[in-house]
Formats: sequence, structure tokens, C-alpha cells
Amino acid sequence: MDKRCDLHCHSTYSDGTDTPAELISLAEKQGLSALALTDHNTAGGLKEFVEAGRKSSVIPVPGCEFTTEWNHKEIHIVGLFFREEYWPEIDDFLELAHLAKINSNRKLIENLNAAGYEINEEEVSALTDGDDYNRAHIARTLMNKGYVSSTSEAFDGLLKEGNGFYIPPKRITSLAAIRFIKTYRATAIMAHPLLNLNEEEMKQFLPQAKEAGLDAIETKYTEFDEEMSKTALRLASQFGLKQSGGTDYHGQNKPWISLGTGRGNLNIPYSFYSTMRDCADYNE
Repeated sequence: MDKRCDLHCHSTYSDGTDTPAELISLAEKQGLSALALTDHNTAGGLKEFVEAGRKSSVIPVPGCEFTTEWNHKEIHIVGLFFREEYWPEIDDFLELAHLAKINSNRKLIENLNAAGYEINEEEVSALTDGDDYNRAHIARTLMNKGYVSSTSEAFDGLLKEGNGFYIPPKRITSLAAIRFIKTYRATAIMAHPLLNLNEEEMKQFLPQAKEAGLDAIETKYTEFDEEMSKTALRLASQFGLKQSGGTDYHGQNKPWISLGTGRGNLNIPYSFYSTMRDCADYNE
């Protein structure tokens, strides 16, 4: 069997339900050769993740997924192969965005309480090993208390932007995140293109992103159908970008997604890992 990897997943340090060490164990069972931890806006789980990886057959790739904004659209930028000496810089860079997110989530709970949905910070925070909670944890709390039947229902309704409860925080810009990643000699990737931008918007964004240092876009992703994958590959070729890919595994928060295979048919070649590593200055 050809070697495979998964360059996009989440742990309990952001909105996943598996610890970083559990992710390594699962990757080993799935026969993956390399796995990237890309928790949202934190490097908190990287130490546990890398230490677990060093004791396994799975190569651990330290990363982070940055929530950013371009042209009033939310865009996620993944950084991979951050050297350990730079992990504290990730959290320092994200500190202001982190505080804005905390305030946004507190306001969300207040708005839900005012409408009769009785949840509190303590029970939401209990669902994460990170420094703070996010909407995924609020969604799980709403589900656990019977207000919604699933986390998807929560995101499609109560927690959806524009429905009166959730007011998104001010985010860092996509180009600033890319420049930050490249300043610390890591690999900069646009996560799940075509989910937040259509093809024409991508053609506006990618030249700016490439100039800022973007290395690659995800061409293999769980939620892509065949046509979206072809479009992503065409855009990568058109703008001289490399290919990355990942399942965006979240454990039980997205139970329909399996590590390494997505909905069952995703296959991310090990060559993606090698290519992404070559874009970084990484010798660990």
C-alpha cells in the first residue's frame, strides 16, 4: 500500500474531541505515515503531539490553523512545520485575536441566555483542554441539554452568523497570517479553498496571497466533490501553488469524518507531506 498522510486535523486544544496523543495513536491504527496537528489559533497541543509522535511510526507535523479575514470573508490559513522554538510566537501573534474571540463567545452565551437557552461558561469550558472554548463547544452544550439534536443543527441555526446571537470577532487579515507563517520559516497553505470563496474570488485572492508568501492550497479535502478538487487543482496550477490536503478531522464533533480518509474515500499521498516540508526550514 502506498504511504499516506493527513495534513489537517484538530484536537481537544481547539474543537476536536481527541487529545493530541490520541490522534497519533489513531493515525498509527489508520496506517498513516505523517499527521499534522492544526488546531485553531493555538499551539497549545503541539508539545504533547510531537512527543507522542516521536514514540510512534507516525511523523508528527506541528501546525496551526489561523482564522483570518479577506474582503469581509472568513478564510483559514494553515501553517505547517513550525519549529519548536517558534511555538510561543504563534500564541503571541494571536493574542489580540484570542481576546476578541473570548469576548465574542461570552456575548454569544449572554445572547442565548437572554433568549431562554440556559447554558453557562463553566459547562462549555469543561469540554475543552485548551485555554478557552469556541462555538463547537457551545454547540455540544446546546445538544447535550436538548436544545438541538446535533451540532450541525446548532451551527445551521442558533450559532449561524446573522441569526442574532453570534457576533463574529475582529479577525487578523489573511495576508498578515501568511506573512507571519513565512517569517518563521514555516509552510503557508490556504485551507479548504472554494468553501468560503468562489472561483472568481479565488482568482482575486490568490495573486495577493502568493505575493505574501502562500505556498499551497488544499486540493484534497473531505468536503470537496470531484469537480471542486479539479477546480482547486486548476487554480493551484494557474497561480504556481503546490498541493496540500487533509480531512479536517474533529473526532465526535464531526463524526462523519474519519482521520486519514474523510468520508471514506479520501487519499492524501505522502508526497504532499514531502512537498510541504520542502517549503519550510524544518530540521526536527
